Amino acid sequence: MKIGILSRAPNQYSTKRLVEAAENRSHDVSVVDYLRCHMNIATRNPEVVLDGDSLIFDAVIPRIATRNIFYGTAVVRQFEVMGIYSLNESQAITRSRDKMRSLQILSRTDVGMPITSFADSTRDLDGLIEAVGGAPLVIKLLEGNQRTGIVLVESKTAAKSVIAAFRQQDAHILIQEFIREAKGTDIRCLVVGDRVIAAQERRGLDGKPTDNLYEGEQAIPVKLSTEERKMALTAVQALGLNVAGVDLIRSDRGPLVIDVNSLPSLEGVEAATGIDVAGLIIEYIESNNRE
Repeated sequence: MKIGILSRAPNQYSTKRLVEAAENRSHDVSVVDYLRCHMNIATRNPEVVLDGDSLIFDAVIPRIATRNIFYGTAVVRQFEVMGIYSLNESQAITRSRDKMRSLQILSRTDVGMPITSFADSTRDLDGLIEAVGGAPLVIKLLEGNQRTGIVLVESKTAAKSVIAAFRQQDAHILIQEFIREAKGTDIRCLVVGDRVIAAQERRGLDGKPTDNLYEGEQAIPVKLSTEERKMALTAVQALGLNVAGVDLIRSDRGPLVIDVNSLPSLEGVEAATGIDVAGLIIEYIESNNRE
């Protein structure tokens, strides 16, 4: 099978592991910088072209960065138009990357989530803050990512200052309740198809939440409850993804989903669990590729 990995980071751990896993199973695999591609949109002969060559694959694995979501998903969509199987479809990727839209979709399911507020105007900051139970609270940039788009604020005064500063920059934000009992710990679940194949617990430095969840992070394997597995699968299926990372926190009212990521890193979870996640992803493509 000929597999294309749509990635701008050929030396990144996850990309290299997917290449290795595909080659170990005797597949012809190429890493494609999707921003260097152009698309010929035609009724009879749609193409994705790179350096003058028309790209043809049996399957593609999208590794589309958030900052390149518009053009990256257009390339994925063009492959779909050509009848090429995509591990995650373009619409599902776009849906999951829009934090507001994904929360609204999940709210129609039985997936537990932290209480969240969203508004365009800052005229009623007190109302927004009180809606999530007051400070401390978490502020998330809709256009951000898990590394840079999260701020924990300890007081209402600090929250108002951060919110006002973001809005002056025309940044769209979500305000979310802080789950104190989680103690700066979350769980990353790796879902492939209809299975949670691996899970790791991630602990912030000294057990305290940080603005950057990767600073001082410790990762260890964790056993999920039946409820947690079901919730992770429900969240991924609701967004239409086949492979995703689901981040959960354990609260006094049960597990809560805080993020569903269509571009999960494989490094931490493979290191923590010893599971060949990349190999299982390639196996999934083999069993689901449309002939």
